[in-house]
Amino acid sequence: MITTPNHAPRAPVRPTLVRSAQGDRVDPYYWLRDDSRENPEVLAHLAAENAYTERCLAPWKPVQEEIFREIVGRIPPEEASVPYLELGYWYYSRYEAGREHPIYARRRGTLEAPEEVVLDANERASGHEYYQVGALEVSPNGEWLAVSEDFVGRREYTLAFKNLRTGEWLSERIADVEAGMAWANDDATVVYVEKDRETLLGRFVKRHRLGTDPLADTLLFEQSDPSFYTGVSKSKSHRFVFLHMESTVSSEWRFAEAADPTLEFRVFLPHRRDHEYQIEHVGERFIVRSNWQARNFRLLEAPIGEYDSPAPWRELVAHREDTYIEDFEPFERFVAVSVRHAALARIAIHPLGESTFAPRFVTSDESAYTMALSINPGLTGDVVRYAYSSLTTPTTIYDYDVRTGERILRKRDAVLGGFDPAAYRTELIFAPARDGARIPVSLVCRRDVRRDGSAPLLQYAYGAYGLSMDPAFSSARLSLLERGFVYAIAHVRGGQELGRAWYDAGRMQAKRHSFEDFIDVTRHLVAEGYAAADRVYAMGGSAGGLLIGAVANLAPGAYRGMVAQVPFVDVVTTMLDDGIPLTTNEYDEWGDPADPADYAYMLSYSPYDNVRAQDYPALLVTTGLWDSQVQYYEPAKWVAKLRAFRTDDRPVLLHVELDAGHGGKAGRFERHRETALEYAFLLALEDARGAGDATG
Repeated sequence: MITTPNHAPRAPVRPTLVRSAQGDRVDPYYWLRDDSRENPEVLAHLAAENAYTERCLAPWKPVQEEIFREIVGRIPPEEASVPYLELGYWYYSRYEAGREHPIYARRRGTLEAPEEVVLDANERASGHEYYQVGALEVSPNGEWLAVSEDFVGRREYTLAFKNLRTGEWLSERIADVEAGMAWANDDATVVYVEKDRETLLGRFVKRHRLGTDPLADTLLFEQSDPSFYTGVSKSKSHRFVFLHMESTVSSEWRFAEAADPTLEFRVFLPHRRDHEYQIEHVGERFIVRSNWQARNFRLLEAPIGEYDSPAPWRELVAHREDTYIEDFEPFERFVAVSVRHAALARIAIHPLGESTFAPRFVTSDESAYTMALSINPGLTGDVVRYAYSSLTTPTTIYDYDVRTGERILRKRDAVLGGFDPAAYRTELIFAPARDGARIPVSLVCRRDVRRDGSAPLLQYAYGAYGLSMDPAFSSARLSLLERGFVYAIAHVRGGQELGRAWYDAGRMQAKRHSFEDFIDVTRHLVAEGYAAADRVYAMGGSAGGLLIGAVANLAPGAYRGMVAQVPFVDVVTTMLDDGIPLTTNEYDEWGDPADPADYAYMLSYSPYDNVRAQDYPALLVTTGLWDSQVQYYEPAKWVAKLRAFRTDDRPVLLHVELDAGHGGKAGRFERHRETALEYAFLLALEDARGAGDATG
């Protein structure tokens, strides 16, 4: 049981007027917002929340530690990735026993050559409570490293440079940048994106020359439209530096010759609403993934010099109503295409030019799985590297020979502790929605768990931004499965598992479908005997945390407990504030509050605004003080309001990572402490059920 001591933290009510052209609202807990993260009263309140959660779960601390040891015990102490060859070096990453962060290394020419350490992230993390590598790129001649590093958890990266011949770091460092960068072909110039200091959006595309003062860096482009995310990358051919801009419903790519000292960018195709595209370069053409006259996208080719209109582009892979083209990897003789069909992520191979083989899918031995393109740096050859996983199969790296159809196993993640995939079963089913739609659901449990309506169920979903939640393996999840849980991923509308139409049916003024789908999946699983009606738990993070908050308001009686990870719950107030990171990029995801209809619709489901006097499930809410995606004060305010309005005595707990951001703790092992906390919370609720009381 969860012990709930008296005197849970009570945030004082200090009414603040939130103004809008659509009508003003009073926010009783707005004062919890502190952009500096230094207000003593706010920090004291967050510390009190952490202390309260610790006290409530104190009897379950041994279980939490047991689960943490289980999770860590399944991870091999030493592990290495599959090497890949690029510009004369074999690159890989590896972990050493007892260390939290990877070592990035390479060998020149052959795998028998001496190892060269490119970056030891453990050394860089030393002395910091948080450390994460954003991206790293080696110069074309192999002599210089550029790496972006986050020391706070707020995704405000710092760019640093290392001489790989001497091992020395240059003194110049460039703060407040996006993670990605690209080398020019002179081996001395790096293109990067500097963030806006207030919104944290990528705004200034600059070039830096090694050994010079970053304050003198040349501005190549300034993003004036705050609805776009801006990034840079290098073409697979190494001929071009790309500048790409993406909003919810439109794209624009620009390219510059990487050998051009001025790095003058040319527009590939100007952005226009409802046209999304991306490009890659092969030979004398660009390969284009585009939704021009193709809702689920198609692949086309545009000769260099004939790219300013899509009309003359030649089609390579046609549009299909039942198949969504998600990504692609071009080679000289063929293109590998990541597609989604019937809720499964698959890889298709399509010939280019005079290639003689027929288009085909990479095959699988399971009926429910996910595939994704892996690292394929070269354009030549006939082998595609891809990653494969399922809810019962650990991540596996294959090389696929397009000539023979042979799959070559390169690595399967080891799971220590006697893991046997045959002890578990997985399936993909379709649950009926209230409007007749069929919602894909991925399920996994132990084979000895009976489908007789007695099992506990943890149901997870995300349902936003067109991001699909793949049925991938998790060794940490075994700690729940081994305790008899059924685990389900509800592929609700708002994701893209069933194509672009599935996404469009779960955003803007169709957003309620995401919440209703989740509830309908729960009811179906209970009706079909997958779970006991009084043993259902729900989990979601970020935009999935919005889903959890909305479902808590709409169907609180359907769930015994919920875990809301870094939840986006204060929709209207956040979307009214264009100074908060992400807001201006997301008017086409949630709605523009300047539009009366959008405003009213968001207000109708915003979890914080719709908390009311009713019973709620037990709740564990997590956040990070330095979160730049969902500001910490959203979940903090939500918890305060839930405590004030709820009519039951079930626990509402808030856990704040004071040294982390949106992704929680960094580190190979430490990041699982929060997972152990969440699982211990669920098990405590299960124990309380057996005792006939949710709170103790």
